[in-house]
Amino acid sequence: MIIGSISEDISIEKRVAITPDIIKKYKSLGLEIHLIKNYANHLGINDKEYEAEGAKIIENEDEVISSSNAILQMSILNQNNLKKLKEKQILIGVLNPYSNEKKIKELISKNIDCFSLELLPRITRAQSMDILSSQANLAGYKAVVDSFAFYQKAIPMMMTAAGTISAAKVLVVGAGVAGLQAIATAKRMGAIVFATDVRIASKEQVESLGGKFLIVEGAENLETEGGYAKETSDDFKKKQEDLLKETLKKIDIVICTALIPGKKAPVIIKKNMIEGMQSGSVIYDLAASQGGNAELTKVNEITNINGVQIMGDSNILNKLPVSASNLYSKNMFNFISNLFNKEKKVFEINLEDEIIEKTKVK
Repeated sequence: MIIGSISEDISIEKRVAITPDIIKKYKSLGLEIHLIKNYANHLGINDKEYEAEGAKIIENEDEVISSSNAILQMSILNQNNLKKLKEKQILIGVLNPYSNEKKIKELISKNIDCFSLELLPRITRAQSMDILSSQANLAGYKAVVDSFAFYQKAIPMMMTAAGTISAAKVLVVGAGVAGLQAIATAKRMGAIVFATDVRIASKEQVESLGGKFLIVEGAENLETEGGYAKETSDDFKKKQEDLLKETLKKIDIVICTALIPGKKAPVIIKKNMIEGMQSGSVIYDLAASQGGNAELTKVNEITNINGVQIMGDSNILNKLPVSASNLYSKNMFNFISNLFNKEKKVFEINLEDEIIEKTKVK
């Protein structure tokens, strides 16, 4: 059986689904690896590194696709390459079925099995495959590093003969994986950190990292069985707005990480709140590609509102593509290992397995 992968459009996505260090593990399962020529050159990884581990480098995209039983990607293939997929092939990646519904329906109608890894269930057995966690962890770290670099003052408190510089105050909106990493990174760099989340269960995690948790009066735990945030009531939103409006007047840097899978990002930082912030403050909105947590976020732009800078990267992990690819390729291998029947040496779609059933796009 053969797994293959072709290049992404690197102007949009620099991460790759297979790194050289994981190929030996695929080979140990009895799988062959076919990759397009110059597959990861943009990451400083040349074809010889892949060949040394046992991958086959092919010059033609069509041949990679036609020869592979399973195609492993970071994101969904372009329309031209999707047309080349054949019956009984498998496509695995972050397919974003809510945005690519039409494309995926066409594939399913051709009897092509599609698996979207962002749909993995939050169960213990799936942790090693959890691409949302591995990638969000890096995103939370990088958002803090970038916003601190952009902020034009020192971050930690400094006592000098000329006077004292106060520590920067950071607010992290959303205390999931990205938010918790943002809190930890900001604390390590000397900031005073506050955080807010609709899930009260997050309070203990935030405080264990040295952050101060902002609780909305009368809040209840708005968490799904899968561990994600639920949409909030109008009453909760009003109380949250009042709390944030006052808090933001004293905040220097805001890191927005709040997302609801498959839906538009909740707008938490409203225009009137931004207008009340201090000039020179920075908002880094990790939810930009899904509409943004800040009302005035623009994708891939830096917006200036009365001296408050709002940063909205569509894919912050393009700034850490090597680290992100290394983690993603390990997540992908663990998923493949679960999908592949090692005795029969075939891919086996067992819908009684919760991991397979939840990630298979229907």
